[in-house]
Amino acid sequence: MGVLVAPVEVQRERVQAHAARWIRERRFAFALVSALTGLAIAIEGYHPYAEDGGLYLAGVKRLLDGGLYPRDTAFVMEPARRSLFAWMVAGLVRVSHVGLPAMLLALHVASIWATLATAWMLAARCYRGRLARAGAVALLACWMGLPVAGTALFLMDPYLTTRSFATPAMLLALAGALDATERDGAERFRRRGVAMWAAGVAVCAAMHPLMGMYVVFATMVLACLRARSRASRTWGPVVLCAVAMSAAAFAQRTAKPESGEYVRAALTRSYWFPGDWQWYELVGLAAPLVILSALAWMRREDRPASMKQSDAVRTLAQMAVIAGAAAWVVAAIFARESAAPFGLARLQPLRMFQEVYFILVMVLGAWMGERVLQRSAWRWVMALTLLGCMMFAAAREPYTHSRHIEASWSAPRNEWAQAFEWTRDNTPRDALFALDADYIHTPGEDAQSFRAIAERSSLPDYSKDGGEVSLAPQLAPVWVRAQAAEQGLSRASDAERIERLQPLGVTWVVLEGGARTAFDCPYRNAAAKVCRLP
Repeated sequence: MGVLVAPVEVQRERVQAHAARWIRERRFAFALVSALTGLAIAIEGYHPYAEDGGLYLAGVKRLLDGGLYPRDTAFVMEPARRSLFAWMVAGLVRVSHVGLPAMLLALHVASIWATLATAWMLAARCYRGRLARAGAVALLACWMGLPVAGTALFLMDPYLTTRSFATPAMLLALAGALDATERDGAERFRRRGVAMWAAGVAVCAAMHPLMGMYVVFATMVLACLRARSRASRTWGPVVLCAVAMSAAAFAQRTAKPESGEYVRAALTRSYWFPGDWQWYELVGLAAPLVILSALAWMRREDRPASMKQSDAVRTLAQMAVIAGAAAWVVAAIFARESAAPFGLARLQPLRMFQEVYFILVMVLGAWMGERVLQRSAWRWVMALTLLGCMMFAAAREPYTHSRHIEASWSAPRNEWAQAFEWTRDNTPRDALFALDADYIHTPGEDAQSFRAIAERSSLPDYSKDGGEVSLAPQLAPVWVRAQAAEQGLSRASDAERIERLQPLGVTWVVLEGGARTAFDCPYRNAAAKVCRLP
């Protein structure tokens, strides 16, 4: 009897020890991710009304108050038409009875935490050692604001957008795909992976359909690379890339002709066309593929110790190289200024490189944690400080006239934002405003969104509304007419302003602080003035 009991006791002790290790690892991961979330926000900052954050926020405000933006509703609601993001945020505000600014901040923090948590999940499937996993997530926290070559994307934005939720969903789908294709895993384990993959793809597609499409392609390539059959591993990615190229060619050939007005708008999106990129932006495409290629196809005996522990790192690197190269080829052939119609350029195939960059950062961070920083606390502190300070300086550069953390409990430091807030509190809700066409690139403006802050209608601008037009050709005629009226508005004479703007129904203008005008301007500061149109 004792002979039978002893193995049972030993097995029970092993199970208990494994459970204790699992709990300790989860606690460590939770604590690390929570601490790094604070570090990431401290480095990257928070600018809820800037760039695309303001674009999406205006749509949320319109859903919460249908009386806002009566004159430019099509431009305000266009982003909400392609994503569930605005509807979800507005619904959470209504259900929770939490103010919109507090909800935006809470969701932004949650999205950063979710991104780091899913990055840890992905790293845990690639590396057994805690140092490698911690290094992968720590480097990502420091490099959240890393630009993705010339795509106009960052790994994560310092404001809340559709990408804030699509990004952790993308990482969850990759982790799920690794579990679902684990050859030696239990059936229960693989079923869980399929569920994770499906959840990640569903959320990604609901928030950002383009990212959802590219996640599906990437995980299909990954599944082929991890197949049991050698033929599937060899020819599966080739077939998928051939199908993608054929679909792109068919879509380009059958695309409907586009109006001259739309073509004019599309050509303003230089990030669509790699032929217009600077040399260093092209290096930003090539360098990650070269580094990951070296890791993916190096001989087993030459791989770093961390990569010998798991086949997942190698296949992830191979997937990133194949998917990234395929996206580059499609963009080089079809995303050209001379390749109108721009149906394929509109899909922005080089967005695939966001996944490539995430995998590159994970691999570099794991190597750094395991081989360089190791178990030395002072090395970790010095590395995070150095990397954090470098990225902090880069993150401050676009927002030098604004607070680093633009929270609702502090008044804006940016003088343009101050003018927009005055506009919100002191002008009629049905007023229609005009600003310089490219006002968000005015020095000191820091890309603050007039609509999101002022909560007033305005003629469409060159930058953000131009991006909306590039995805919604039906808006092109209105946008082109507005650009003609708003071009150089602060430098025009009052007579020119009246001649251009009155036929469009404009009742107020926001001009640069130094603009000459005899209009009644009830608000002015050094940067901007808010004036009534006679």
